[in-house]
Amino acid sequence: MLLVIPMAALVYCSAPANAALWDASTLTVPNDPDGTPVTFTEEEIKSGRKIFNSSCGTCHAGGITKTNHNVGLDPETLALATPPRNSVEALVDYMKDPTSYDGEYSIADVHPSLSSSDLFVQMRDLDEEDLRLMAGYILVAPKVQGMQWGGGKIYF
Repeated sequence: MLLVIPMAALVYCSAPANAALWDASTLTVPNDPDGTPVTFTEEEIKSGRKIFNSSCGTCHAGGITKTNHNVGLDPETLALATPPRNSVEALVDYMKDPTSYDGEYSIADVHPSLSSSDLFVQMRDLDEEDLRLMAGYILVAPKVQGMQWGGGKIYF
């Protein structure tokens, strides 16, 4: 026996679960290292996701780092970097001029950034607002995806 469920019923059943993902607490993340909160809109996060996927998604799909599986974009890893990268301002600073995880030296020659946009074409057309939107997406994604964000292939 084949069970047929109208598409409208599937959409209706899944809508309430998705709506809960976009509440104010989910969209609120630390703006600066002091933890001052900033709340993004759903549209800003979706825009940030698109920019992230086209600019960073090749190496950081799902919040992992394909070139170094020990350093992901999950909240714990970002918080333990030197300096901590778990705020919008800190991530924007990193995307402008990235440093090693311990903060000891620049890695702009091997990691896409605004300072190395002559080498990394995906960064050439990005501005400060694009970086802010990507940072918002990076910080909101683990709230929506849970442990899968930055968890690597074990979750996919």
